[in-house]
Amino acid sequence: MKIIIISDIHDNIPNLIKTLAWAKQNSIDTIFCCGDLGSEATFDHLAKNFTGQIYAVLGNMDTGYVDYEKIKNKYNNVVIGHNELIIDIDLGKILLVHEPKSYRAHLTNENIKYIFHGHTHKPWLEQQFKKTILCPGNLANQFFAPGFAYWDTEVNKFKLIQVNTL
Repeated sequence: MKIIIISDIHDNIPNLIKTLAWAKQNSIDTIFCCGDLGSEATFDHLAKNFTGQIYAVLGNMDTGYVDYEKIKNKYNNVVIGHNELIIDIDLGKILLVHEPKSYRAHLTNENIKYIFHGHTHKPWLEQQFKKTILCPGNLANQFFAPGFAYWDTEVNKFKLIQVNTL
């Protein structure tokens, strides 16, 4: 499976367009989104322009701005969790959250193998407690250069990609 992990779009549609174009060129199957899309219009753009499966959680900037029940009912390819989402794939369980503090309770959960989060806008990849912990950065171009993460599950390798290099 080829997956991209995105976060903290904050309505930056031009960077989302570049990311989705890269996803199409690279035959991406799935998108994991760690929150802070910004608005329903951004969610609509994502869901309309990506034909694969989308798993997302809401971020602190989505609450009150995104009617996630409406989005879930509108698109067949979207699964949304409010605060967290656990996805099971062949390599193990993945925890999607927005804020890093949200995953701390799961660090000792041996069933969770991968933790993906947003909020900090800082691209980050580390191994901790026998888990891969990743923040894909942000597409908003705030605080750090815009970027996302690519995960090829066939070889279980991650790559942090800057949008400005596409």
